[in-house]
Amino acid sequence: MTETKCPVVIVGGGQAGLSLSWYLCRLDVAHVVLEARTACHAWEDERWDSFSLVTPNWQCDLPGHPYRGDDPHGFMVKQEIVEYVQGFVKSFDPPLRCGVRVTDVSRADGGYRVETTDGVYVAAHVVIATGAYGEAVIPGYASAIDPAITQIHSQAYRNPHALPEGAVLVVGSGQSGAQIVEDLHLAGRKVHLCVGNAPRVSRFYRARDVVDWLADMKFYDLTVDRHPLRDGARDKTNHYVTGRNGGHDLDLRQFALEGVDLHGSLKNIRDDVACFGNDLAENLDDADRTNANIKASIDAYIAREGITAPTEAPYVPVWTPDGGNASLDLKAAGITSIIWCIGFRPDYRWIDVPVFNGRGQPVWHRGETEQPGLAFLGLPWQHTWGSARFSGISRDAAYLAGRIVGRPVPVADASSARLGALV
Repeated sequence: MTETKCPVVIVGGGQAGLSLSWYLCRLDVAHVVLEARTACHAWEDERWDSFSLVTPNWQCDLPGHPYRGDDPHGFMVKQEIVEYVQGFVKSFDPPLRCGVRVTDVSRADGGYRVETTDGVYVAAHVVIATGAYGEAVIPGYASAIDPAITQIHSQAYRNPHALPEGAVLVVGSGQSGAQIVEDLHLAGRKVHLCVGNAPRVSRFYRARDVVDWLADMKFYDLTVDRHPLRDGARDKTNHYVTGRNGGHDLDLRQFALEGVDLHGSLKNIRDDVACFGNDLAENLDDADRTNANIKASIDAYIAREGITAPTEAPYVPVWTPDGGNASLDLKAAGITSIIWCIGFRPDYRWIDVPVFNGRGQPVWHRGETEQPGLAFLGLPWQHTWGSARFSGISRDAAYLAGRIVGRPVPVADASSARLGALV
């Protein structure tokens, strides 16, 4: 295999890897970005048709490429997101090689050997920017379910019409699960939802998007080392809410009023009978409590700053469970599809460097591991809430670029697209 020496190899050509490339290009650091598919693969091929951002457009702030549209408080839909990322790529022409999959990363001669499907790279610095969505989680017992029932993971869901006729069981009530339930419900499908412990948040409160309030409260500047949960923040499930049709709350209780069957968390499926935990009421109450706590923090901020804002009555549950069913016969309920919305697990089996803990997760500080020159980028709460999002990846990329060149690199903003503004 051909062997190429390159100072920096970035593995992953999504928004994280490209953001680091943007800084390295302006710092005149030779590098290559290796992407197994395309820069927009995750957005184009692993999101459903009606997908939209749950954060407002003004938070889209890739380096040198902030949102410049006419709807900063709106929510980009799938195609607009793809066009935004494509525009970022075109804005600086990175050394991006698509269709090249990395098969092994190992130590070699004071640096790293990166084996790919198109040759070998030897580099002093390797940055893993493949994101947090390594391997879709589907429980082992799923293989024993009658094959006549279609099973897909949330990343493979596209629209209600792509599923067989009949009722649908959605497992997991995080962002993906809650939004997919709404998509199915609006299309008139019969839906059963296994409700987990995901928290929820209101879209708007006291006449503003909650995200705007939290930004003013400096929540998005909170670093993980100052978070009350410290590293535990990385394990928390995202709050469910939606940006669909201008944004609104997702209230599972309202779905229940309208005919969606809610169940407790799924324990197992045996002989095509689903067994649920006795935790439906608890999970709904906990989600509402989280939402109420966020509102209370906004209330305290408004009072402390002397801000004039309309008041809002406390939320009153519109539906409460009567105990719920302990089990459900899938065939008797007419269920023909199951959508697993229970997340992902890391998959770094191709990295042959000792930087992982017992759960297979990389150990790092601000992305840097204990192995000199090996770093990660684009992971949840790598430094702040926005580390895995359009809003915060630039800050993390600037930090790692600075570590590579040996001097601090300022974070880009809308006016710093030129090299002279950075060095």
